[in-house]
Parts: sequence; structure tokens; C-alpha cells
Amino acid sequence: MMSELTFYTNPQSRGRIARWMLEEAGADYETVGLDYAAGMKGDDYRAINPMGKVPAIVHRGRTVTECAAICAYLADAFPEAGLAPTADERADYYRWMFFAAGPLEAAATERARGIVVTPEQSRMVGYGSFDTVVDTLEQAVAAHDYIAGDRFTAADVYVGSHILWGSQFGWLPKRDAFDAYMARLADRPAYVRGGEKDDALMAEMQANG
Repeated sequence: MMSELTFYTNPQSRGRIARWMLEEAGADYETVGLDYAAGMKGDDYRAINPMGKVPAIVHRGRTVTECAAICAYLADAFPEAGLAPTADERADYYRWMFFAAGPLEAAATERARGIVVTPEQSRMVGYGSFDTVVDTLEQAVAAHDYIAGDRFTAADVYVGSHILWGSQFGWLPKRDAFDAYMARLADRPAYVRGGEKDDALMAEMQANG
């Protein structure tokens, strides 16, 4: 019998964020690995996500794309995992989830492309400047053990993935607050398990050409 939840991904993509969240949620899911050519751009997958991008999930016939949305959706769909915010956590949970999806994502992408925003341009750019984004992110992770307070939530999967990747690929400046936060996240069994599954999928896809 097929799972009620199908996960479409490529292990060399932001799909690793969704995989980590699926593991944290304790979801039973089927994985479909897609390459960047025929897989993602084929008609079958474009019927799921017309953008031709991964990740995507289909849960009980409903499609969810975009990593932040997938994290928030799974937190609500699997409440027993305790990853959705409490009433006290909700403001920070949504604030920093959308900060990472908006200003942080945009600033990181433009930095990777070698784009530097001038002071004159900063007023029209949503994230202002790269340095402002990094300083703001540092303040957020230094305020509590986790992004919404003293407890791990789905927002930590999404925000934490950006920080872990930013450190790995060198676009995020080194800060003590980032190092301490990453250490708390990297020890989580679901994070380790998700990485192992993605590494195995990558080896399988490479072996199959």
C-alpha cells in the first residue's frame, strides 16, 4: 500500500530541509528522487510543481511546495511531534520563519551571485543589506536556545538549515552565537538520520546515472 505522503526531492538541493522536517515529524513517507533535467522538468512532475523545482510533498492528495511552507504544514499535520508553536512562541516562530524565507534567502542568494547592494539601493531592497541581515539573525539566535524560545520547533529546521548551509558554504560570517546554535541542531537524531538518507539517495541516483 502506498504511503499517504510522497516526498519529491534531489539530495543536492533544498530538499534536505524538507527531509529533516519529515524525520522530525515522524512521518511515514515515500521518497521520489528527481534529477535536475528530465525528472524536475518533465510533464509528470510539472503537474505537481509547475516551477519544476524541488522539494514538494503530496499529502493525502494535497500538494505543498516551498521549504518554509512544507515545514509549517508538517508541524500542523503531525501535531504529536510537538513542532508547531505554542501561543507564547507563535510570534517569534512566524517572524523568524518568514525572515529566513524572505530577507535571509534573498541576501544569501545575491551574495552568492556577487551582487552588493549600495547604500542608495538598500531602501528599495527588502533585506536592506547583507550585513544588517546577518546582524539581525545573530541577535535572533542569541536570544534563546532556539529560534522561538527554549524549545525546538519547525522554525528551527528552516532557520537552522540556512545557518548550517551558510557556514558550510562560507557565505555566513562566523559568529559565536551561530556556532552554539548549530551545535544544538547538528546533534538531533532526526537531522543525522535525514542526512544519512539523503546521502544514500545521492549514491543511488549517481549509480543509476
